[in-house]
Amino acid sequence: MNSDNPVRILVVDDEQPIRRFLQTILEGEFRLHLAEGGHAALAAAATTKPDVILLDLGLPDLDGIEVIRRIREWSQVPIIVLSVREREDDKVAALDAGADDYLTKPFGVSELKARIRAALRRTLQQTPEPVFTSGDLIVNLTDRRVLCRGEEVSLTPTEYDILRLLVTHAGKVLTHSQILRQVWGIAYLEQPHVLRVNISNLRRKIEQNPSIPQHIITEPGVGYRLRTTEI
Repeated sequence: MNSDNPVRILVVDDEQPIRRFLQTILEGEFRLHLAEGGHAALAAAATTKPDVILLDLGLPDLDGIEVIRRIREWSQVPIIVLSVREREDDKVAALDAGADDYLTKPFGVSELKARIRAALRRTLQQTPEPVFTSGDLIVNLTDRRVLCRGEEVSLTPTEYDILRLLVTHAGKVLTHSQILRQVWGIAYLEQPHVLRVNISNLRRKIEQNPSIPQHIITEPGVGYRLRTTEI
């Protein structure tokens, strides 16, 4: 445990080898707290006040998605799911319940650390920075200007609303239903094609190669993530 680092991470996993592995790769950078089950996770989340929670879904006493729902009743702490569940509906269910991110086991150490750093940045920014920069993309939220490769990009109001939502949650996976609800309203939750068309148009305007996007990344069957420079 690194007592000098104020950043606290709660690791929730019922498998001791996984907890030990996460301790090995993280304890030099963060202060770690460990929990083996869902009820222990809820208690630890309340008492240790973690800055990030790494959560397995397959817990013995309480399903991880239920843990997410209960935590979201009183806290917005970033929750990153680490799970062997690969099905799209499991990922969507976790993200819709309130998880901030989802990594499938096995995962890369560098990617996990990058996701943790991205979650911490979102927490530290209580409000989005007025100017978002990632690679050749610049979004000025104050005056609604978007520049890409040094040139101003003209977006429709809907395209800008989508981009602004992604910027506000940069580095975080947003599900199709989350974006549809925020941009169009609940009446459009069953019309994902509307979102796909607008994402396609947006990519044509901001991506150097829309067929290999570097900014708006697709999470297949789940939603989209706006890449930050670091990830």
